[in-house]
Amino acid sequence: MKAFGADATTIQAVLFDLDGTLIDSAPDLGHAANLMRVARGLPELPLALYRPMAGAGARGMIGVAFADGGYTPEHPDFPALRAEFLDHYERCMRERTVVFEGVPDLLASLQGRGLAWGVVTNKIERFTLPLTAGMPLFNSARAIVSGDTTPHPKPHPAPLLEAARRLGLLPAHCVYVGDDERDIVAGKAAGMRTVAATYGYLGAKADATAWGADAAIEHPQELLDLLA
Repeated sequence: MKAFGADATTIQAVLFDLDGTLIDSAPDLGHAANLMRVARGLPELPLALYRPMAGAGARGMIGVAFADGGYTPEHPDFPALRAEFLDHYERCMRERTVVFEGVPDLLASLQGRGLAWGVVTNKIERFTLPLTAGMPLFNSARAIVSGDTTPHPKPHPAPLLEAARRLGLLPAHCVYVGDDERDIVAGKAAGMRTVAATYGYLGAKADATAWGADAAIEHPQELLDLLA
């Protein structure tokens, strides 16, 4: 971890990815996939198998649940499987999802320093809005941008630029924190400083050091040290 040093004085807001960065939604995502298996007479799989692929959403969960089926997004049956998964997830998405340890204190500290914060996620509004509305943590978020808020999701910079617009800030005055390479690519393309959250859903083969982030953190509150 390397601090931003004097550059930290220009930072006015911190934007976060959602799943794997602020909240641990893997238990609900895995449960939705297991409901699909049970409906087909298959046994449930342990959460440990789903967790590394939680950041990939429906594609990742279906890939784990039916690993022998070859159900990539190009497979003709994938759209129907995706729709089934999303319906299951919509019904259970607030049952097992929790906030990562240290996140509430981090957000309180950011606000105590006069910094705004917000969310930029690839989760579509169908899920983002009811999920965040049902969690008091997000009452103080100044901007919540979903994967379908703009024409292009991450790694395109458009969602991050939209968040900066809503905050009334230049992108250069924002930091983006995420647990996926797409987050870092999008943040850099938007002209923001970037932080890799290595405690999130990196995946078994991910190497966060290769993403080119400005810094990396192993716990949410380490972000405060970068901004000192």
